[in-house]
Amino acid sequence: MPNQSQEQIRAHAFISGQVQGVGYRFSTVSEAHRWGVTGWVRNLSDGRVEAVFEGNKSGVEEMINWCHQGPSAAVVKDVAVEYEEPEGLSGFETRR
Repeated sequence: MPNQSQEQIRAHAFISGQVQGVGYRFSTVSEAHRWGVTGWVRNLSDGRVEAVFEGNKSGVEEMINWCHQGPSAAVVKDVAVEYEEPEGLSGFETRR
């Protein structure tokens, strides 16, 4: 029986509030590397930040928890998360 903490999951997050122009994407990349999570992050035209996190369950959950606060200059109002099937992403990047 596999260890639950090693289960691979994918979370698709939409973060709203004052999250653009405050280093949110840059900080997300740093946090993803810290937790060993793959995926991507980008700004949306409506002012939100969109991110996808893939990895072991504990790492992805740490990223979602971090999204609720973000970098010190951010003011996060909401984090909406949808769980999807992992696609086997490699690395973590900022998208446009």
